[in-house]
Amino acid sequence: MSSKLWLLAMYMVAIFAAKVADAYVRPPPRENLVVSLAGDDDPHTPQQVHISLAGEDKIRISWITDDDTPPTVYYGTSSGKYDRSANGTISSYEYLTYTSGEIHDVVIGPLDPSTVYHYCFALGSTHEYTFKTPAKFPIKFVVSGDLGQTGWTTSTLEHISQSNYDVLLLPGDLSYADMLQTLWDSFGRLVEPLASQRPWMVTQGNHEVEKIPVIHSTPFTAYNARWHMPYEESGSGSNLYYSFEVSGVHVIMLGSYTDFDSGSDQYQWLEADLKKVDRSKTPWLVVLIHAPWYNSNNAHQGEKESVDMLESMEGLLYKARVDVVFAGHVHAYERFNRVYNQEVDDCGPVHITIGDGGNREGLASKFKEPQPTISAFREASFGHGELEVVNASYALWSWHRNDDDESVKSDSVWIRSLASNPSCNKLVI
Repeated sequence: MSSKLWLLAMYMVAIFAAKVADAYVRPPPRENLVVSLAGDDDPHTPQQVHISLAGEDKIRISWITDDDTPPTVYYGTSSGKYDRSANGTISSYEYLTYTSGEIHDVVIGPLDPSTVYHYCFALGSTHEYTFKTPAKFPIKFVVSGDLGQTGWTTSTLEHISQSNYDVLLLPGDLSYADMLQTLWDSFGRLVEPLASQRPWMVTQGNHEVEKIPVIHSTPFTAYNARWHMPYEESGSGSNLYYSFEVSGVHVIMLGSYTDFDSGSDQYQWLEADLKKVDRSKTPWLVVLIHAPWYNSNNAHQGEKESVDMLESMEGLLYKARVDVVFAGHVHAYERFNRVYNQEVDDCGPVHITIGDGGNREGLASKFKEPQPTISAFREASFGHGELEVVNASYALWSWHRNDDDESVKSDSVWIRSLASNPSCNKLVI
């Protein structure tokens, strides 16, 4: 084939691919789900089991029962053989006429990395759970925001279950309970099969606020009670913002819906936390927020949680050489080039919006035109992302669209850590 014919053929292939992409029909919302207790469960049966990282070499195990049961976890490295145990705390909360079940929190450890542990909540129990502690490099994070509990959520969770991940990161909007507290219980049951096996690290979104003036003036009541994150271990005074380290990655979870100006507790904590980061120990620095700072979608433009938080905190993240910032809120996927102060900057973070887990509100399908030069890829589809940190210098990011319930890798890019880039090291704090 001549070079001219080859070029013509490649041109036709490109045109065909573009037409196929344009012809992709964005999926509509799916039905809401309510996950009830199994028929054979009794008031003492553990439910809504999920685990999270709780400091170096430790895991927090949380679960709920309808009646009082001991806050005790039995665990070991062999099935049915539990040579260790730990005790924790029990709490509950009230929201209007709703009273939660007994919320159990137990921290276990120290634990070995990349090891399967078996655990239960009563000796002699036939119901055993397992989890695997995170590995050293390579380590894989799954990222999915705005999950909700719909038919699309179950599709996303099914794809995540096949990804062999180490830690799940969720940048806000978990259950979409929106004050109907039984939906928090439903969400806990929905995610238990995955959340009981791998650490789920979450931050709050607008749907977690659940504040009603005069009637219920305390925000985040259910979120704080049910999803206890390691804020104490990171020196934070609030469950709404915290940090943790896993393998060679320092992850900071920020609160878009609590004070973030330069005089706030969150700002002061963030500034101190960034100064503690040792890039020789944790060469990767990742941040999660809910409301995206960069966004070329028509949805959620001009909100103070985006605009004002960017103005307040972007400089801190830039000077610290944060590698990636994940956000939710906008129900679509968008990946930006490295950016700072609204312009492409090789020493700025890669901003990624991934608020497409499966919420009931559907997709934000309208983007601004023309596409900004700082925006590298964008698409309004449900899906999830995977960040595989291969070593101290390189990570592979990929986004997987839920295409008719099939997981299709639609975007991927290699990311180099800024700590390994000599031209960006001079401003690291």
